[in-house]
Amino acid sequence: MEKQKSTIGRRKEAVATVVLSKGTGNLIVNGKDYKSYFPLIYLQNQVELPFKTLDAMDKFDAIITLQGGGNKGQAEAAKLGISRGLCDISADFRPALKHAGLLRRDPRSVERKKPGRKKARKSFQFSKR
Repeated sequence: MEKQKSTIGRRKEAVATVVLSKGTGNLIVNGKDYKSYFPLIYLQNQVELPFKTLDAMDKFDAIITLQGGGNKGQAEAAKLGISRGLCDISADFRPALKHAGLLRRDPRSVERKKPGRKKARKSFQFSKR
């Protein structure tokens, strides 16, 4: 059996640990099929995007463990983890994934709440008198 290597993808507060291996296209997310874990089509497309970019949807199996964050952050963390794993499998995949922008971690995160304000930037209602 080939050596399996796990990769990590992050987005906002979500962390995805991805283990890729040669296979038939099974994507397991936290013990479920990815289509039942991500019921929304656009989130399923995010997870499939690295495979579709390489036209390798039915050539690899992925076991993904997700922690933290919400649906969208988890889907995008899984996308980054899969992309990094595919680069580890073969360096030939890197140019196509890089051109599609799949190897860049999105650094945006929630801004912290400031004292004396309702949220990060929103103030309490101003009263003149």
